Amino acid sequence: MTYKPTIGLEIHLELNTRSKMFCDSPNEPEERHPNLNVCPVCMAHPGTLPTINKEAIKKVLKLGLLLGGEIAKHSYFERKNYFYPDLPKGYQISQYHSPLVKNASLNLKSGKKIKIQRIHLEEDTGRLIHSGKETLVDFNRAGIPLMELVTEPDFESSQEAKEFAEELRTIVKTLNISSADMEKGVMRVEANISLSQNAKLGTKVEIKNLNSFKAVERAIEYEVERQTEILASGKKIVQETRGWDDIEEKTVSQRIKEESHDYRYFPEPDLPALNLEKDEEFNIEKLRAELPETPEQKRKRLKNQYNLEEELIEILVKDPQILSFFENAVSELMEWAKPEDKKNLTTLASNYLKTDLLGLANEKQISFSELLLTPENFAELIKMLVKNEITSRGAKDVLRKIIEQGGDPSQIVEELGLKQITDEDYLETVVKEVIRDNQKPAEDYKKGKQEALQFLIGQTMKQTRGKAKPEVARKLLEKFLKS
Repeated sequence: MTYKPTIGLEIHLELNTRSKMFCDSPNEPEERHPNLNVCPVCMAHPGTLPTINKEAIKKVLKLGLLLGGEIAKHSYFERKNYFYPDLPKGYQISQYHSPLVKNASLNLKSGKKIKIQRIHLEEDTGRLIHSGKETLVDFNRAGIPLMELVTEPDFESSQEAKEFAEELRTIVKTLNISSADMEKGVMRVEANISLSQNAKLGTKVEIKNLNSFKAVERAIEYEVERQTEILASGKKIVQETRGWDDIEEKTVSQRIKEESHDYRYFPEPDLPALNLEKDEEFNIEKLRAELPETPEQKRKRLKNQYNLEEELIEILVKDPQILSFFENAVSELMEWAKPEDKKNLTTLASNYLKTDLLGLANEKQISFSELLLTPENFAELIKMLVKNEITSRGAKDVLRKIIEQGGDPSQIVEELGLKQITDEDYLETVVKEVIRDNQKPAEDYKKGKQEALQFLIGQTMKQTRGKAKPEVARKLLEKFLKS
């Protein structure tokens, strides 16, 4: 018996504003000291009044515009009533009836359009820390601006859901409205899944707080399998909220799912309604003019402008810091290069970026921004390679030294004695010595064995500690072996 899965996503994102959503307490998600970034407002002391963080609203509107959404002319906040230990007020200030954005969409690589029902703003809750038999509460996160995006149930597979979440994260980072760091809980994904055999939707099950793209994919796959087995046995699906166990790789029941009426929404009496149509601070055309390239536009430009391979394009599009580094370095190179060298320089820079720089960052388990290398110094190193001042092996050594200790490429080349030897008089002496000490490979080459020449070039490089220019070494070896 075949069942068709219907999947929708709810995605929460903590916005990177300076202060919290309704007070002036710092918005610092990584603060490790508990209950430091709090104040009477976000702790709900009697008599305190919230104020709206307009920067958070602008960030949501920008995302809505980039996704082609319909911006509300009027909007307001509401109280979402429920009790939980990490919710200081006993209710959450959120939006339900008048979201800031409606009817947006995002296209998958297949061309399939995923409709976005709504994007709204609310405040985040605090954090519970379970320690033995005790549960501790940290309110640093309470009140941080939290954007919620709700899709239509347009997904038919876990792969589509994962791709959507990945592309949304790329867009959010491009807009610089959130770090969207899933491991730190800045971006959280929830999936709603139901199975059916006809047009009528089945009973919906929600999976909460998925904190990686792999978890999104695996949790949906598991839940589809679980529900299929239940329905095939003639039983009914229970509408509930389930959690994802990363270790066991399975969903576990948490609670019976609430309906929207259970939250008893009503307009927040302590906050004014928003007139987005007339408030000049939310001028839509001005916000639209501030929008950056979309990830799709970037992909096309990087392909046309630099002719990069798809894998590197995806790396650059998904990380604005790496893209900025690459384009600044290439800009430096283009000012110096001859027209006929520009393509070669770009290719060389992209290869060293992808293979060496990103490899070193991964090896040392640090972010790209922590590498002690500026775009200007990277460009200088590429120039030295093109001018044959250092070998490829030498360039790799210089890069490692800069990344570990910082410094100027030219100075490090001098310190390490890596400057490439092009002096033919000196290299002639070395080559003659290599031929004398390696008579058999020399005779093999004369008999037509080309691989013997590579061995002799290697020996020449060894004698010069990798500093001989390989092309010069080859030319001199061929000259003396033929004479």
